[in-house]
Amino acid sequence: MTIRLYDTSARQIRDFTPITPGCVSIYLCGATVQAAPHIGHIRSGLNFDIMRRWFAHRGYDVTFVRNVTDIDDKIIKKSAEQGRPWWSIGYENERAFNSGYDVLGCLPPTYEPRATGHVTEMVEMMRGLIERGHAYESEGNVYFDVRSFPGYLQLSNQDLDNLLQPSGEGETGKRDPRDFAMWKAAKPGEPSWETPWGRGRPGWHLECSAMAHKYLGAAFDIHGGGLDLIFPHHENEIAQAKAFGDDFAAYWVHNAWVTMSGEKMSKSLGNSVLVSEMVKHWRPIVLRYYLGTPHYRSMIEYSEEALREAESAFARIEGFIQRVVEKAGPVEPAAEVPPAFAEAMDDDLGVPQALAIVHTTVRQGNSALTADDKESAVARLAEVRAMLGVLGLDPLDPQWAGAASGRGDDLHGVVDSLVRLVLEQRQAARGRKDYATADAIRDQLQQAGLAIEDTPSGPRWSLT
Repeated sequence: MTIRLYDTSARQIRDFTPITPGCVSIYLCGATVQAAPHIGHIRSGLNFDIMRRWFAHRGYDVTFVRNVTDIDDKIIKKSAEQGRPWWSIGYENERAFNSGYDVLGCLPPTYEPRATGHVTEMVEMMRGLIERGHAYESEGNVYFDVRSFPGYLQLSNQDLDNLLQPSGEGETGKRDPRDFAMWKAAKPGEPSWETPWGRGRPGWHLECSAMAHKYLGAAFDIHGGGLDLIFPHHENEIAQAKAFGDDFAAYWVHNAWVTMSGEKMSKSLGNSVLVSEMVKHWRPIVLRYYLGTPHYRSMIEYSEEALREAESAFARIEGFIQRVVEKAGPVEPAAEVPPAFAEAMDDDLGVPQALAIVHTTVRQGNSALTADDKESAVARLAEVRAMLGVLGLDPLDPQWAGAASGRGDDLHGVVDSLVRLVLEQRQAARGRKDYATADAIRDQLQQAGLAIEDTPSGPRWSLT
């Protein structure tokens, strides 16, 4: 049993060897909370939730850190535009992100530190870098001297002489335009903290280096995030941390984007699809299936057609589960997943290949039901539940079973009661051999978008 992961820094798939045997430490760049999350934001959290679940299934003790960037240029700009305190905007959107993670079934992180709660650690890191000659103060700003760190740009594989370093407003006094800001001098009306170099606020890159060091130490296993973070964010994190003396991350894992019309989903492009709106129209478990089942390194081109296909595929799985439970009662997940599923997941989290095993097992289970082979059907359901549990998609798990699961979640029970009343009328018509009325009721329900299936235990309805 060896888990293998694509390491961006090595540009190849590598066998995973933990720093501490039996333990896995993961740092994921989380939300920058200037606005509510779209499904592109949540995809990253979902992909790493599946990674975390797989490591746990394989017996590892997982420490998972997902930070919150609650102060940066974008939040300050929003504050000025909306005439609201920066912390009010940050807290409102932090709650929106957590709601998005929760509704799509992501496990809570071990730690979820906010940047503004770790200014002390940032000051300590800057002091150490200045003492080592890797950083300097200028006009109240603190910059990292990129030429002082020979390994700079190895992650993104760029040439320093041709580098264009993104810079923010007010970054004055640089020795070299390629140097990046670790700390920004305070401007009138902006949030600021006292430091040995004057009042100011942290730069984005410094926040993650300091928080990863605090919660995971000088060396940890996996650093994750979206492809768009490789440069400048992750490249600059590495420079700060390693120049400070940390080994930092042993593996760099990056997920691909959700795109619309070929472009990365982005608030700035105006093409975002908010999670809070999506779950009003699609069941959260279906949305998780849609976002979580493509390979994490593959782009997802958003379309309603693709979502409908995901809904239909997941309905086939749910239908099998429901039929077995009706026939045999509750079935617990198997202790182990099928070997082919494990092999796929071990190979760089091959969820598409693993999902193919789920659907094959469902087909085998349906064949067993057709043959009235209850024992085999139950065994297949136990395997399916074990596999879906790893993916966070088991509809019988309390996180899903305890919540309403249909469109219009809070109305699901009401709709169920009304449909059952109509089905009772249909059953009464059949009982008196009025088959024309019974068929008419069934047709009307189908026109309303409901599929009716007659089973030994009575009629069952589902959304078509």
